[in-house]
Amino acid sequence: MNSVRGLLAASVISIQNSCFIYPACQKCFSRLVLDSRRFNCLKCGCTGEAKDASYRYRLSLKIADTDDLFDITVFGNCLDPFFGVTAENLQRCIQDFNQLSGETNTDASPGALVQAVETCFIGKRFIFGV
Repeated sequence: MNSVRGLLAASVISIQNSCFIYPACQKCFSRLVLDSRRFNCLKCGCTGEAKDASYRYRLSLKIADTDDLFDITVFGNCLDPFFGVTAENLQRCIQDFNQLSGETNTDASPGALVQAVETCFIGKRFIFGV
């Protein structure tokens, strides 16, 4: 992990992604390649059963301070308080919702979730470790 070099107080202008969680390697946090039965980490070679994959938050934001615009990505469990659940629990909720609604795009977040994230973050000021 990179250490924080400074702090930046900035306002969120927009959310840059609509899928806020990803299957993550428990060893190196890289995105896992999933199929219906197995997962594989292309970075460190970790493998396992798809049902045992871990999930992690990834929120890409466009932010502005008094002088500049920045594109940043916030990762990990620091986002748990904003979502109210861990990334793994949110993934289960999304899977259940998609199954009940007949959604076939497994990477899709429900529109209500995207709208809630936009309402929670856009226009708000945060301190970011950069």
